[in-house]
Amino acid sequence: MKAIYPGTFDPLTNGHLDVIRRGLKLFNPLVVAVAENPAKKPLFSLEERVEMLEESVKGLEGVEVKPFNSLLVDFARKEKANVVLRGLRETSDFSGEFQHAVVNRLLDEGVETVFVMTNAEHFYVTSSIVKEIAVYGGDVGRFVPEGVSRRLARKFGLK
Repeated sequence: MKAIYPGTFDPLTNGHLDVIRRGLKLFNPLVVAVAENPAKKPLFSLEERVEMLEESVKGLEGVEVKPFNSLLVDFARKEKANVVLRGLRETSDFSGEFQHAVVNRLLDEGVETVFVMTNAEHFYVTSSIVKEIAVYGGDVGRFVPEGVSRRLARKFGLK
């Protein structure tokens, strides 16, 4: 069964990779859908985010990385996927994720949302926290893949 794991991934974190790996145990293929989402004012361009993901999932069989700039249910329809995979870190994530799942279901009854809990070591890691650490020159190596860490350092002129 084909599923979509959507996100902005600005930047990709080890928590995102955890959800991808665990999602592959449930769904194959798994499309990692990188949202354009200019309203979020991303640090990295869509192309950079796609490249970081492709580099980080290299060797994971069954993962496809694709950009999108439409309603998620429209992208799911285009991809012939009927499952949206979402990761939950802690309870504050649930409210917003639940709301998105309900709206997606109202827009397309054929799209189901499946939630997986992030491993405890990634519970409090967000892309926003990673960017904040990086902007002040902190070491983000334990929160993101190596390639993402290098790109953050370059982006903030740290190395």
